[in-house]
Amino acid sequence: MTTPLFREDAYMRDAAAIVTAITAEGGIVLDQTLFYATGGGQPGDCGQLSWNRGTIEIATAIKGDGDAIVLVPAEPAPLPPVGAAVHQALEWDRRHRMMRVHTALHLLSVVIPLPVTGGSIAADKGRLDFNMPDAPQDKAEIEDTLNKLIACNFKVSEEWMTQAELDANPSLVKTMSVQPPRGAGRIRLIRIGAGENTADLQPCGGTHVAHTGEIGTVRIGKIEKKGKQNRRVYIHLVI
Repeated sequence: MTTPLFREDAYMRDAAAIVTAITAEGGIVLDQTLFYATGGGQPGDCGQLSWNRGTIEIATAIKGDGDAIVLVPAEPAPLPPVGAAVHQALEWDRRHRMMRVHTALHLLSVVIPLPVTGGSIAADKGRLDFNMPDAPQDKAEIEDTLNKLIACNFKVSEEWMTQAELDANPSLVKTMSVQPPRGAGRIRLIRIGAGENTADLQPCGGTHVAHTGEIGTVRIGKIEKKGKQNRRVYIHLVI
């Protein structure tokens, strides 16, 4: 098991850890990690591990057996031994930009209140696929509404509910293709806003900014037809 420090504080940039395993493929498993593992359309984090005898660049992180998170080296290099104390450091600018994009996509699903059939996140842009047979008439209006929501500077927080509670509130799940993980008995929710001023509430395991104002201005990019009923909507960070 790897303790996901990014869940405790998405703004942690470096931390100590102990190597608990080396996989057959040369991946590194730590007792606790800052590195988000690829999932939910969000890429795994990259960064660096260092210890008393070396340093290694980490290209990404992936999910391993059980609750393990495996750090994947960028290239073949000497690995820290099991039991070694290491220092881990994120490539913070990339992670923070993905946090901004991810939170903006949650708000895009508010502006376009249609079922989501897919999505992906990058450090400068993201996209959601919607069950949208007809193209939107006014792309500029979508962009304007999205930026107005961002400018409200809503607080972004997490909370948890049981699987039974989620089953009783199926409308919280906006994604048709990806269902929230259910093995742990609890479901993590991301709330944007608070109380009567909640803009969005949905299951999500990713990393997010603390307030929507941190996203900055976004631009709506291409809106592409994907299949008979799907439309792909891109957003881009302006700065």
